[in-house]
Amino acid sequence: MFTGIQEILVLVAIILVILFLPRILNRGKERKPLEAKPAFVVTGKMRLAIAASLLWPAAIAAYIQPWKHDLVPFLYLGLGPVALGWTLYWVFSGFRKKKS
Repeated sequence: MFTGIQEILVLVAIILVILFLPRILNRGKERKPLEAKPAFVVTGKMRLAIAASLLWPAAIAAYIQPWKHDLVPFLYLGLGPVALGWTLYWVFSGFRKKKS
C-alpha cells in the first residue's frame, strides 16, 4: 500500500524538479529581451506604389466605364500596367537579393 504512494510521490518530485530546476538555476542571470524584427517594412515608395496600384485602375474604370462597354480595354489599360509594374518589381527585387 505504501509502495504505490511512494512511487507516485517520487514521480511527482521528478516532474517538479524537471519543471522548476531550470527556472531556479537561471534566476540570477539576465535575459536579453528578444527584439521582433518586422518581416516586411513598408517604405514611402512602397506606399506610393500600393496607392497608385489602387488609384490607376479606379481612374481608368471611371474613364472607360467597362460595365457599359467592353471589358477588354479596361483589362489592358487598367489592370495591365499594374500587373506589369508589380511583375517587374518582383523580378528586379529577386536579382537584387541574389547580389547581396
